[in-house]
Amino acid sequence: MLILLPPSETKRDGGAGGPLDYAALSHPALTKHRRALVRRVSHLARRPEEMMTRLKLGQKLAFEVERNRMLAKAPTMPAMDRYTGVLYEALDAPSLPPEARAFAAQHVRIHSALLGLLGAEDAIPAYRLSHDSRLEGETLRAGWRRAVAKELEAHRHELVLDLRSEGYAALGPLPADHGYFVRVVTTGPDGSVRALNHFNKKGKGEFVRALALHGEDFVDVDALVAWGSASGHPLSLDPSGELLLEV
Repeated sequence: MLILLPPSETKRDGGAGGPLDYAALSHPALTKHRRALVRRVSHLARRPEEMMTRLKLGQKLAFEVERNRMLAKAPTMPAMDRYTGVLYEALDAPSLPPEARAFAAQHVRIHSALLGLLGAEDAIPAYRLSHDSRLEGETLRAGWRRAVAKELEAHRHELVLDLRSEGYAALGPLPADHGYFVRVVTTGPDGSVRALNHFNKKGKGEFVRALALHGEDFVDVDALVAWGSASGHPLSLDPSGELLLEV
């Protein structure tokens, strides 16, 4: 089973790990593009005003420019601990027991705009780059789309759950008829089902935390749906092929 998560705009500072080690990251086929993109971002950060304009950063976020300038030298920490925000607060990776963290390390991938697919335990620096950031030269979508899709193609015989936002899914889509895009929904008083926007992040985080704590490598969607019904995370298959997670 493979679980795909989006990153978050906000990240913890610092870290106990050494500088970014490309050789230690998951999906080594992405190394060449990772190195090139880190160079592009760190070089742009030498022109602070231009970077702030391109990344649409206000003065309160000016510190993000320095983070990007120091990408190659900054301390690192596991990706699932680095990211903050609603989804990652609900996941609460730092509090997971060792067995659950080991499960996440094996089965969770976080799709970074800067580094592509990351294992949950991959050590990364703090940075600022979003799926829609506009750098000089090649767009992020053009650079990542084919390479990430090829990495996901290698998992076509596994159950793949895509919890990424649509913007990040566009940076590396699942192969056709492969895996399930997970949409968080709620049922209103009148029985109508509607998708959630902001609060979908909390639902995703709680769902992935429950999966990690349970620790089962589900081989098919039917087994996953049965577990979800029994564990308080109702799942259902939509006619469109999406997997609906009700919160």
